[in-house]
Amino acid sequence: MAKKVVATLKTGTGKEYSKVITMVKSPKTGAYSFKEAVVHNDHVKDIINNAK
Repeated sequence: MAKKVVATLKTGTGKEYSKVITMVKSPKTGAYSFKEAVVHNDHVKDIINNAK
């Protein structure tokens, strides 16, 4: 698996994606949970705005 990651980093395509972690409050219990997503850099603001 490490070979695939190294190959992706060498081509530079991995720089186009970001890991977004949003905190979501449960309406039932009031507890917070975290949602993670790997999205293209162009869509980061859309994901954050939809989480609110």
